[in-house]
Amino acid sequence: MSDDTGAALPGLLPDRFRQAAKPGTVLLRLETTRSREGVLDGAWWPRSRDVDAELPGLVRALTEHLGPVASVGLDTEAWDDVPARLVVDGRSVRIDRYPVGDDTVIVTRDDRDHFSLLVVPPRASREAALAAMARAVEAGGTDSARQILVTTGIGSEPPGEES
Repeated sequence: MSDDTGAALPGLLPDRFRQAAKPGTVLLRLETTRSREGVLDGAWWPRSRDVDAELPGLVRALTEHLGPVASVGLDTEAWDDVPARLVVDGRSVRIDRYPVGDDTVIVTRDDRDHFSLLVVPPRASREAALAAMARAVEAGGTDSARQILVTTGIGSEPPGEES
């Protein structure tokens, strides 16, 4: 249920985002100060694990809101054929190889401003993806990307960490 401003009940996305969200969607909560609260700054639901097909759209969406993206850090084990660089709209974007897990990407603007995004697996159902994305953009959220995916039924606990 929404109020007149389109704000949904806590934990849900406003109707306009729920209707538009599909694989390929980027959902951001942007605070460009060093005192940002919360573990994650946004969420991304790629259509596949193909870097060449997926990252240009993410970089374009982020550039529109943040300015030029210098690099994207991701876990190369989770993606297909990861290049060292990607050219998006004539700008070179460095691909950093981090063991962050398949559920997170780290986006760097300039060399000092980092944004962490939840990566919703391409295979996720629409409802589960929407729930995970909503949790990722909650102000002051303390759940890790992995915990959000587990809580929304998309992911599973790694071996030895089950409660």
